[in-house]
Formats: sequence, structure tokens, C-alpha cells
Amino acid sequence: AIDVEGREVTVDTTPVQLTRTEFDLLAALTRDPGLVLSRTQLISAIWGPDWVGDTHLVDVHIGHLRRKLGDTASRGAYIRTVRGVGYRTGDGQ
Repeated sequence: AIDVEGREVTVDTTPVQLTRTEFDLLAALTRDPGLVLSRTQLISAIWGPDWVGDTHLVDVHIGHLRRKLGDTASRGAYIRTVRGVGYRTGDGQ
């Protein structure tokens, strides 16, 4: 569960410690569940439209988020990759 106002995340009632960037990414993805967001859209939402750099930075932060949330195929994924497009929230919520 994500509490955007309190900036807290729990998985099975266990608090999950996220960095500011990880939390902001998760909040952006859960703002409109099921909506696919591209790397560029996520960068714009987190770092602003003027950010310049490698868009694969998003992949690194998504990887950290997945590990911290315990995303696995057997448990269900909180974050889903839409190949060639971007990311969306998944069935693990």
C-alpha cells in the first residue's frame, strides 16, 4: 500500500524504506493504475521536463524499487514492464 500524503509504503503491513526518487517513481506509477508511462514521462514527472541524461536511469530505479517491494513472478508484480513502451502498476497491489 502507498500513502502518498504520508510518503509511506508498506508490503503486507511491513514498512518499506524508499529513497525520495524511488517513492516519487512509485507515486507517479500508482497515480493512474494501469496507465503505461514511458521513461520520458516518468523523468518529466520526477526530475522535470528540462532534465537531460540517459533515460535508462529510470530502469535502474525501477530495479531498486522491485527489489525493495519484493516483486517476483510467484508473488505478483507491483511494477510491470510493457516492452518497448514503459512501465505500469501491476497485479501485486
